[in-house]
Amino acid sequence: MLTRLSLRLRIFLFFCLLALGGLLVTALALGLSYTRAGQPELLDAFIFSGLLIGFGLLALVAGIWLLFDDNIAKPIERISAQLRARAHAGVSTDMDMQAARYLGDLAPAAAGLADQLSDKTLNIAEAVATETAALAAEKKRLTALLTEIPVAMLLASPTHKIVLYDAQAAEVLAQIAHPRLNASLFEYLKPDSLEAAYKRLMKTGLDVDCTLHSADDKQSYQARMKPLGDAPGYMLIFDDSAARIAPDSARPLVYDFDLLTSAAEEAFETRNLSDLCFVVFDTETTGLLPHKDEIVQIGAVRVIKGRIVAGEQLDMLVDPGIPIPAASTKVHKVSDHMVQGAPDIGQAGRVFHQFAQDAVIVAHNAPFDMAFLRRHAQRMEVEWNHPILDTVLMSAVLFGASETHTLDALCERLDITIPEALRHTALGDAVATADALVKMLPMLEARGMTTFGAVISETRKHGRLLEDLN
Repeated sequence: MLTRLSLRLRIFLFFCLLALGGLLVTALALGLSYTRAGQPELLDAFIFSGLLIGFGLLALVAGIWLLFDDNIAKPIERISAQLRARAHAGVSTDMDMQAARYLGDLAPAAAGLADQLSDKTLNIAEAVATETAALAAEKKRLTALLTEIPVAMLLASPTHKIVLYDAQAAEVLAQIAHPRLNASLFEYLKPDSLEAAYKRLMKTGLDVDCTLHSADDKQSYQARMKPLGDAPGYMLIFDDSAARIAPDSARPLVYDFDLLTSAAEEAFETRNLSDLCFVVFDTETTGLLPHKDEIVQIGAVRVIKGRIVAGEQLDMLVDPGIPIPAASTKVHKVSDHMVQGAPDIGQAGRVFHQFAQDAVIVAHNAPFDMAFLRRHAQRMEVEWNHPILDTVLMSAVLFGASETHTLDALCERLDITIPEALRHTALGDAVATADALVKMLPMLEARGMTTFGAVISETRKHGRLLEDLN
C-alpha cells in the first residue's frame, strides 16, 4: 500500500509517526512520574509541562520535516524525473546539481550515468538518423510520384479506418470533412455501398468497381476497391475526374501502416496509451473570463501512435462577435481586422469537433479552453463529451506537484523550444503542447501507467492545481 504513495508523502507520514511516537512517550513518561509523585496538587504542573513539551516537539518535528522535504525529498523527486526524461523522452539538458547539493554523491553519480546514457543514445541516434534520411528520401520520391498520378488513392483497414491517403485523396475527403488518419471512412462516405463493395472484395479476392456517395449525399464517385495481397484492409482508388487536383495544390503523403492491424477498440479507460489518438489544441481569446470572453483563434494537431501527424492540423481564426481588446491583441497578435470574414464560434466549433472525433482531447490547462467551447455547445450543435487529458496534471505526475507547471516551464524541462514568433499563437502553443505530450507518454509508461485510465487516476490526485490556476 505504502509503495503506491509518492516519496514525499511517505516521508511526511514518517515524520507524522515520529511526532505521534514522541507525544506518546512524553505522555507515558509524565503519567508515570505523576503516579510516583502521588501529589494531586502537581497535576496542573504536569499537564502544563506535557502541553509545553508536546507543542515544542511538534514544532521541532515540523521544522525538521520542512528542511528534509526541501533539501532531500524534493531533490530526489527532481533527479528521478530528470533521469526518466533523459531515458525515455530524449531530453539532454543538464541536471540540476545545485538543488541536490545535500544528497552527497548521489547527484554527481546520477549525472555521470545520465551522461553515459546520453553518449550511447547519441551514437545510436546518429546511426538511426542516417537510415532515416535514406527513408525520407524514398518517401519524398514516392510522394512526388503519387502526386503526379491523376487519381485519388487511399488505404483503409478492415474496419474502414483510414491508414494512408495521398494528395488527391486529401482533396476528395476535404470536400466533406477534414482528412484524418484513423478516421472512419463512414464520416466521409455512405456506408451501404462501401460495405457492399468490401463484401464482394472479401468474397472474390478480386478488384471491385463501385459507386460511392459522400456522407452529405451531395457528391458521388466512381471508385475501384483493390485487395492488399497478404496485408489486411484494401486500397480505394477514385477514378472520377473530380478527384484530380492542380499540381500546385499537392499535399504530402500521410500514412501510418501500424493502423492496418490496430486492435478492436475498447473503452478509453482500458486502452493502451500507444493505441490512442490524441488531438492537442489551444485557443487564443479576447480575455481570461470564459463566461464572458470569446475565442479568436483555434489551433490543433493530431498525435497517433505517439507521433505528431504531419499535415493534419487546424489553424483557424474565429470572429468573436465583440471587439478584441488591445491588451489581448498585444499578447496573441490577433486583431479585429484579421478576424473579419472568419467563421463564428458556431461554425469553427463544429469544424474542430469533427477534427477531434474519436480522439482524446489534450490541452495545457484544459478546463480553461474547454469552458469556452462548452459554453457555445448548443450554438455549435455538438456535445463535448470527449475524454480529456491535461498536460499540467501530467507534468505534476511526472515532475512533482511542487514544481512550476506553466507551458514554458514544461517545455524547458523537456528540452522543447517554442519559436518566439509562435509563442501565444494557438497553433504554436498547440504544437509545443503536442511535443510535450509525445515526450511524456513514454515517461508515463515507464512508470507503469500504460493505460488511459491509469493516467487519469494519477492526474486526478493533482486536480487542486487546476483549481488554483483557474
